[in-house]
Amino acid sequence: MPDRGGGPTGPRIRVGRPSRRARTLLMTLGVLAALGMAFTMFAGFWTDWLWYRSVHYSSVFTTTLSTKTGLFFVFGLLMAVAVGFNIWLAHRLRPPLSAMSLEQQSLDRYRMGIAPYKKWLLFAITALVGLIAGASAAGQWRTWLMWVNGVPFHQKDPQFHLDVSFYAFDLPWYRFLLAFGFAATILSLIAAALTHYLYGGLRVTSPGARATAAATGHLSVLLGVFVALKAVAYWLDRYGLAVKSSDFKASDHWTGLRYVDANAYLPAKTILFCIAVICALLFFATLWRRTWQLPMIGFGLMVLSAILIGGLYPAIVQKFQVQPNEQAKEAPYVEKNIKATREAYGIDDASVSEYAGTSTAKDRTTLRDDVGKAASIRILDPNIVSPTFQQMQQMRNYYGFPTNLDVDRYAKNGREQDTVIGLRELNLAGIPKKNWINNHFRYTHGYGVVAAKGTEADSQGQPVFTESNLPSRGDLPAYQQRVYYGEKTTTYSIVGGPQKEVDYSDNEGERTTSYKARSGVSLSSPINRAAYAVAFNEPQILYSGAIGKGSRILYNRTPKERVEAVAPWLTIDGDAYPAVVDGRIQWIVDAYTTTNGYPYASRTTLGDTTADSLTATNNNRAVVAQQNQVNYIRNSVKATVDAYTGAVKLYQWDTKDPVLKTWMKAFPGTVEPQSAISDSLKAHLRYPQDLFKVQRELLTRYHVTDAQTFLTGSEVWQVPNDPTNKSGNAVPPYYLSMKMPGQASQAFSLSTTFTPNGRDNLSAFMSVDADAGSSDYGKIRILKLPTSTAVAGPKQVQSKFNSEQEIAAAIRLLKGGDSDIEYGNLLTVPLDGGLLYAEPVYVRGGSLKLPLLKKVLVTYGGKTAFKDTLDEALDAVFGTKPSTAPPDTGTTNPPTSTNPTVRQALDDAQKAFDAGQEALKKNDWTAYGQAQKDLQDALKRAEKAQSEAGKPGKPSGG
Repeated sequence: MPDRGGGPTGPRIRVGRPSRRARTLLMTLGVLAALGMAFTMFAGFWTDWLWYRSVHYSSVFTTTLSTKTGLFFVFGLLMAVAVGFNIWLAHRLRPPLSAMSLEQQSLDRYRMGIAPYKKWLLFAITALVGLIAGASAAGQWRTWLMWVNGVPFHQKDPQFHLDVSFYAFDLPWYRFLLAFGFAATILSLIAAALTHYLYGGLRVTSPGARATAAATGHLSVLLGVFVALKAVAYWLDRYGLAVKSSDFKASDHWTGLRYVDANAYLPAKTILFCIAVICALLFFATLWRRTWQLPMIGFGLMVLSAILIGGLYPAIVQKFQVQPNEQAKEAPYVEKNIKATREAYGIDDASVSEYAGTSTAKDRTTLRDDVGKAASIRILDPNIVSPTFQQMQQMRNYYGFPTNLDVDRYAKNGREQDTVIGLRELNLAGIPKKNWINNHFRYTHGYGVVAAKGTEADSQGQPVFTESNLPSRGDLPAYQQRVYYGEKTTTYSIVGGPQKEVDYSDNEGERTTSYKARSGVSLSSPINRAAYAVAFNEPQILYSGAIGKGSRILYNRTPKERVEAVAPWLTIDGDAYPAVVDGRIQWIVDAYTTTNGYPYASRTTLGDTTADSLTATNNNRAVVAQQNQVNYIRNSVKATVDAYTGAVKLYQWDTKDPVLKTWMKAFPGTVEPQSAISDSLKAHLRYPQDLFKVQRELLTRYHVTDAQTFLTGSEVWQVPNDPTNKSGNAVPPYYLSMKMPGQASQAFSLSTTFTPNGRDNLSAFMSVDADAGSSDYGKIRILKLPTSTAVAGPKQVQSKFNSEQEIAAAIRLLKGGDSDIEYGNLLTVPLDGGLLYAEPVYVRGGSLKLPLLKKVLVTYGGKTAFKDTLDEALDAVFGTKPSTAPPDTGTTNPPTSTNPTVRQALDDAQKAFDAGQEALKKNDWTAYGQAQKDLQDALKRAEKAQSEAGKPGKPSGG
């Protein structure tokens, strides 16, 4: 019977060795390959360090790196030691002699084969499992930092009466430790069992006992550890019920305990914990009893109990206790869910008031006058007019504007006005000649702000610019106009060196400049240049003569990218917007702290909740979520990014948020206090869109505070789809200066509408005070319409616009030739118990396809108008002009719809269109052809009459 400790014997076969030159060459190549891989890894590390140091957030880099490194080594070492120790112990406990059997003779060959390499094999196995475990643990750096720095919420859950911080900060870390323990135990058990089998401690077909006493004791202890960990899991599962998501009749994302959880699962978990503890002790007892009988009986009992107590019993309780009287049983738990959800999403203070939906005023003149007080109706849609800005203010092909412009407020003559604003950013696709020097050295930045009044358009339907031209001039005070950091700036630039940059062009020719700020990373060091040559896969960085003294490399240049990098624990709002503050262009970025560990608060998926018709066509507006599923969110940080220097500043906005306090404790000095926000900056801060979209989605169900009503589902709302396009996505919320019922004056607001679930009529209107300087900032007001009266919703209003005969004919006229119609934002304004809808209509005509504002649709109290200007449309709807001078609501093209010649032509066009439709139904193609000819003739007459009406000296209508 051979001993398993020996190695192979017999004569050694001598194999020809490679020559000295070949060995030297192979060794040199191996060393060079190793050095290349090492420098590539170093380049990534070094460039990251240089970038964080350049933005003065090196502490974020060092804290994150040290945390990841510490977790990697600690847990990697623990896993390696656990697995390695059990392999070593199993080898040490091997029997001295093996049984004479075919099984053992076959294993002898393997034992002899690995005998010379046992230490190396042990090292390789432990190193591999250690590296995998360490890498997994390093990914938990956020969980570790939140656990070690967690601060209390000073709020307790209603079931276990523990502080919310236990669920948000502690429980995730305990679950990770438990998962790591399970992984270490299972890997150790597998490794030990294989080692015992290889060295004869476990036998499958050999005669005699299937396991030696030593193997039995060793594996029993590991199984005991596994069962003990299962006991801990059962205990933690009790608390996990408070943050457990489940399907529920009234909610797809129910979180927290229900009746069956509190009265079946909770006691079941406690009983299973006790059984698991007893079972673990039985496994440990095999060290003395050397038999599997009792522990296997205990393990079988635990499995059976898990099926009966943990599965069957709750199902019986649900079937025979809950379902026959569900509302009474679930109501107390629903109340807890409603309360926690409203608190977690900051909607607990939302004010819901009844609103008639129809006006009772008889004095139409008073109503007409009240429109100007109710809202500054913005007829310039920032999501449509970007091409107009592009055509009129691009100036050079290497400039461009974002797809969606922004709405802000700027004061003129002491009065604030809603303003559509965009930056003239660098557009590399439009540079005259593309090469490495032009792309990265000469064309490096955009230039200037372009802004227009939100409530006006000129006689051609073009924006009324308040800041324009190149360099930009207008109402804004002097500011640094160069834009080195922006939403469209996604490539690196090398600035400040011997190569001059294109600044802008004017009548005197091309102007050049050289970057003066200290932003970016210096390339004066050969090591830095080599590192960036490797990191950017661009060898020219290493040897180009265009790089010299003073050269600096700028990258990570989009505002959201920079904020996310310096604060990787924040979720970033999808819409960063520019503002001119104290002589600088500042990008303002809203950021959120989130968790999915708020007990009883229902979860939401940020990617789905914040999606709308704008994000469907522009991915740059999507939220940057660190954690997609959350059940707690706060707009806790306001961040700014300087468009010239790239300087990033984080300001504490929510001073009570415990999640932010935890991160500020983990990264001290990175977030400035709220008091550091200047008044000039605060004037441009606003309520963020993504937070508002999350809150409106939750309020479709959680505007109800009564548990019985919540359970019936009769008051569930939905966010309507955008009626102005065919994307099928939710209507986006709109910024608008307006006055809600109960407010003394207009306030910059963010608003949206709701419809009943499965229906198109309006059920509610929601608005939040979005002005950061207001005492009511963040105040949510909901106007709930009566269920007994059907008030038209957005889709119905749009359908009415499109179905009215005169409007339909006018729209067909506008579509004549190669023109296209595009509907702007459908704005809703509460007015004297009713709801005023206003929608600008743009025409994209000619080869440039430039969207110009040509018409305005208005409806109120069942009456609709489609006119050339907002004032005309309002006059038509209310049947009167305002008794006082109207506010600046915009003027567009001279009116044409009242011209009798145009009206007659439109009537003829409508008749021809109807005749064509009738001919189609009868398959009378001759009549259809004649109708089409009549339609074209009528449209040409209308177009000619409209053109003549607009000429000087011609009357514009009767």
